[in-house]
Amino acid sequence: MYSINVRDHFMIAHSFRGETFGPAQALHGATYVTDATFYREALDADGVVIDIALATEVLRATLGRYNLKNLDELPEFAGENTTTEFLARHIADALAQAIDRGELGESARTLDRLRITLHESHVASAAYERSLKG
Repeated sequence: MYSINVRDHFMIAHSFRGETFGPAQALHGATYVTDATFYREALDADGVVIDIALATEVLRATLGRYNLKNLDELPEFAGENTTTEFLARHIADALAQAIDRGELGESARTLDRLRITLHESHVASAAYERSLKG
């Protein structure tokens, strides 16, 4: 399986509900270094997994919707604990939709998988991986 990884970051504020989260129940900030890894069993006709420049642009645009925002105030996250795991899936789904719309080029429609990894710090990260088939 071939893969290409692109990286960006975004900064948010949010809070959590539930005693599990201790002090993080209060409003706090986070900066996520974000890796988007695209997988393909065979290279496309151009001999690549995906256009790296397009992948970088689309990742930046996707993260830009949330950069410097308080996620608690966004309607799409109402009632959700915007944990690192939750956000990884949300971003993966948004990139999958961008692929379906053709924003990453026509050959991206034949990618096999996508993995989003959000790094909370140098010692902690969470990821979500999904199929892009069917």
